[in-house]
Amino acid sequence: MTEVLDPDPNPNASAEEVKAAYQDPKLANVLYHDWEAGTYDEKWSISYDERCIEYATGRFKLIGGEHHWPYGRALELGSGTGFFLLNLMQGGVISKGSVTDLSPGMVQVALRNAEQLGLDVDGRVADAERIPYEDDTFDLVVGHAVLHHIPDLDTAMSEIMRVLKPGGKFVFAGEPTKIGDAYARRLGQFTWWLTTNVTKFGPLREWRRPQTELDESSRAAALEAVVDIHTFDPSGLERIALAAGAVDVEAKTEEFSAAFLGWPVRTFEAAVPESKLGVRWKFFAYKAWQRLSWLDENVLRRVVPRELFYNALLTGRKPQPPVRI
Repeated sequence: MTEVLDPDPNPNASAEEVKAAYQDPKLANVLYHDWEAGTYDEKWSISYDERCIEYATGRFKLIGGEHHWPYGRALELGSGTGFFLLNLMQGGVISKGSVTDLSPGMVQVALRNAEQLGLDVDGRVADAERIPYEDDTFDLVVGHAVLHHIPDLDTAMSEIMRVLKPGGKFVFAGEPTKIGDAYARRLGQFTWWLTTNVTKFGPLREWRRPQTELDESSRAAALEAVVDIHTFDPSGLERIALAAGAVDVEAKTEEFSAAFLGWPVRTFEAAVPESKLGVRWKFFAYKAWQRLSWLDENVLRRVVPRELFYNALLTGRKPQPPVRI
């Protein structure tokens, strides 16, 4: 079943719309993600193969464990192109999925990806603060790099609890910590400046994307600063979930040394033609990230405060109704 509710995607926003978006985070989210939908997977090296299946299921295991697989029906909030949900489905975590996003363009791409993978997924253009599903619908709600885009997190978390079945779980990953976001942005900005300047000269010019693409990325980056509304500390995430009535709430963090590799790599990939990188580069970058993640998990976690790691993850459950005797 494929269901997409209006409106249609708008990849060519007017100057007036862009100007208005700087004062309206939700409009900014729609415009930015419609703008990026067609090239988002390429920009972030997203795929639906062993590499990203392993990444997605690894994030789920880290915070959500390996019990109760597969979950019968799952909802992804702010799904983007479907990266998290679709790879979790391929990894055996989820049987049936639903995607929602404010961006019509992203929902369309997510459903197209699901169809190409032969996965049972429906989709709706939706606001996380008003989820268009009935109470007690889902066994699992997931999201990757979505909570920091939502203006009213308290309302969104209440909605998550509403659509979960009693005993159902939520799992969120990829949320920036306050300190991690500060150093990641600086690393990204420096890498972009260095790459786009070095590739102006000599034989390195063939490693330079066309100027129109670089300019478009720069305009998108300006909107990105608007759509990234929050950064978090782990305790703050736990408080939001607990206030919504969740139980078994836990936040973890990951990526410290791995972030110092990951952000330059991601920015470099966005600044050079994809044809210059290829599959070998992607696997090299991923394996290097894995090794540093192992270092973070097994060594640095013991000595580095969790607030200094880049990524925050959050889980919890909707409580079961009391047993009547």
